[in-house]
Amino acid sequence: MPIKIPSGLPARAILDSERIFALEKPEAERQRVRPLKLVILNLMPKKIETETQLLRLISKSPLQVEVDFMKTSTHESTHVSADHLLKFYENLDAFADNYYDGFVVTGAPVEHMPFEEVDYWEEFKTILDWASTHVFSTMYLCWGAMGALYQRYGVRKVDYAEKVFGVFPQYLQDEYCFLTNGFDEIALQPHSRLAGVDERDVRANPDLQILTWGPESGPGLIATRDFSEVFALGHWEYGKYTLAEEYERDMAKGMSNVPFPKNYFPHDDPSIEPLFAWRAHANLLWRNWLNWVYQTTPYDLTEVPQLRAEKRLGTDRSIRHEPGGPRKDGFAPFAHDGYGVIRG
Repeated sequence: MPIKIPSGLPARAILDSERIFALEKPEAERQRVRPLKLVILNLMPKKIETETQLLRLISKSPLQVEVDFMKTSTHESTHVSADHLLKFYENLDAFADNYYDGFVVTGAPVEHMPFEEVDYWEEFKTILDWASTHVFSTMYLCWGAMGALYQRYGVRKVDYAEKVFGVFPQYLQDEYCFLTNGFDEIALQPHSRLAGVDERDVRANPDLQILTWGPESGPGLIATRDFSEVFALGHWEYGKYTLAEEYERDMAKGMSNVPFPKNYFPHDDPSIEPLFAWRAHANLLWRNWLNWVYQTTPYDLTEVPQLRAEKRLGTDRSIRHEPGGPRKDGFAPFAHDGYGVIRG
């Protein structure tokens, strides 16, 4: 099934060129199905680029998905035209009475700041409160994940002296988990962040489970036991060249705490095209998440508040997937050179 997007969205041309089937509203309404309703809170400066990356992943599902876009009102975006925001984005007020199957909260380049110093932090908390009663399941990315884990579960942010930057192996923790079903034992995940989360806080919380973990990058994917909230600390949504563009940007700013991206350019040679080695797991995660939402969300979305209040969101909460460390035998694949398929 295609994705349903607002008429005139710039990402449409890129999606068409990549043979991704996207329908605008009049076309989609001719299909007699109840699409999954999704809203994206886009906190990234480059709105159109992030829209395109997320719509690529959403489009891989066989389901029809209707997408709306949300923005904050307490922060003025400077990397996108006011006309684009006016045409395709709304503030929370416009969504206050709506119910959604899924919600996506992107990252933002503010992970180096205390949460309380981010100019839209109070609004962010209000949006999380709204989602807790109006959304069936939420996917948080990078800073969005850190902020939600802190606000909703008291998981502390840990600041780093040097940016975690590059593509890192993540070890699968539970091969039977619905969200990571089909994952290889090792998945590669891009990371680009100056902070992480206190893993002790995650493991101590009985409502949370670690689904993938890496020896350098730490937890890469965390979820609540009932999958009502999913937290991706890395950037599976990134395109092939996103890390390269970020590296060039950071170097132009003269940032001294940004290392050369690990495991990204073959032989660490930036003149060679980077290897796009995380795309399959990115598509699989998003397909699994949308599939789980489709199988468990109520047909009548106004039932979401009661289901949330009663903690009845599809997954049997008596099931406990205890988070664990890496492989029991201690094997560290390709430890001699980071990841053997990338460095020669």
